[in-house]
Amino acid sequence: MGRHSRKGPGAVSPDASTAQPGGERGASAPAAGSGRRRRVAPATPNGGPSAPFPDAPHVRGGHPEQHEPGGGWGTGPQPRAGEVYGAPAAAAGAPSHDRPHPRPAPGDGAPAAQRDATARQRAVARQVSAQREAQRVSDGRTAQQPAADAGVMPGPRREFIDAFDADAPTTGPDAPGEGPGTGADGVAGGPGPRRDARGGWGRTLTGIAAAVVTAVLAVVVAGQVADDSARRTAGARATGVDRDGSSDASRSDARSAPEHPASRPPEVKPLSYADRMARPYPLSADLTADGEFDAVPGLAEAPGEGRKYRYRVDVEEGLGLDAGLFAEAVQKTLNDDRSWAHDGAMTFERISTGSPDFVITLASPGTTGAWCAKSGLDTTIDNVSCDSAATDRVMINAYRWAQGSATFGPDKMLSYRQMLINHEVGHRLGHNHVSCRTPGTLAPVMQQQTKSLDLEGIRCEPNPWAHPGG
Repeated sequence: MGRHSRKGPGAVSPDASTAQPGGERGASAPAAGSGRRRRVAPATPNGGPSAPFPDAPHVRGGHPEQHEPGGGWGTGPQPRAGEVYGAPAAAAGAPSHDRPHPRPAPGDGAPAAQRDATARQRAVARQVSAQREAQRVSDGRTAQQPAADAGVMPGPRREFIDAFDADAPTTGPDAPGEGPGTGADGVAGGPGPRRDARGGWGRTLTGIAAAVVTAVLAVVVAGQVADDSARRTAGARATGVDRDGSSDASRSDARSAPEHPASRPPEVKPLSYADRMARPYPLSADLTADGEFDAVPGLAEAPGEGRKYRYRVDVEEGLGLDAGLFAEAVQKTLNDDRSWAHDGAMTFERISTGSPDFVITLASPGTTGAWCAKSGLDTTIDNVSCDSAATDRVMINAYRWAQGSATFGPDKMLSYRQMLINHEVGHRLGHNHVSCRTPGTLAPVMQQQTKSLDLEGIRCEPNPWAHPGG
């Protein structure tokens, strides 16, 4: 039963549009599932309702719905007098504000009618919202909305969410526009199919429009981000700050700093023959090694056409000297044109096997003294070398080879070693000692230059060659 009864034909309550025929307002159950209260629509000047859904039941009291500005919750299209929204007016010609609401179909309960009305209301609201949003998209207003941040993708508007709202069922007795007792126009009691084709196509078109708008916005934002990044990169390169894509990042720990030239180790070049021959080497003046000799391996052929002398080079074990350098020095010195091979008179060949004409031996001072004593020579007084004529050995004192002599000095080590070889081999070739006769001239190679360059008041200059003029 309604709360009030009509007092007469002229008394029309504000809820007259929802009153049942006979003067009593039909009892209506609240709509199920929404949990929200509807706004009471004010009357329009033409007497019709201002709400977009004239067939929706009014709810007493409460606050109006709070929705996003610009959404699909406007007043909607207004029906003309004598029409029900979406259907012809009743034959009785009743005014729109006195027009009765559709009755539930026979056999349907009040809750089912309310659900059906609520479902239709939602379907119509989605359609209206989708149509308005599509109109805004076509006007280009949506594309003009500036992005707050070029790096943030804008989210969908309320209309897109409402358009894809799945609250209303699409099939079953509660689906809008279909079910028993509902006609093709959505009015209760009508026969035939009841699905609103416009609502389905509206949702489809709205989804397509939303996808297009979202894709366009994504392309625009991506283009802005790429353009901004390109401008920053170009600016960084123009100022010389481009460092592998990072203009202000510090150097990576994995990247090594340029090496300072002073910190590089000096490049070690192999010493030349002259450099090695000019250096002194450590060796004790009273060293006596074990007396065992090793022949320097290899063959150094005689380079000249004169008389050939074949020799072998032996080096005593335990000296710590370069045996190869000593053998090389012997071969080069003897075959030099300033030496005994002058003018092709003779040539020298080093062998390591077979029977040599003599053996040039590098030995410790103690061993040298022992081999020289075999030929009646004493080399221990001045630590000198000798040609042991009683044997096949030409003895070179290793101490003198390593340290040189005071007569030549440390800056003429190469010349002293050449003199040492030429002097002792000259004895093997039959030459005796010769003294200098002209002061200031070069001393003869057969003079005992290790001991002195000043004999009988005549001082001469050191000389390593038998034919110094070449």
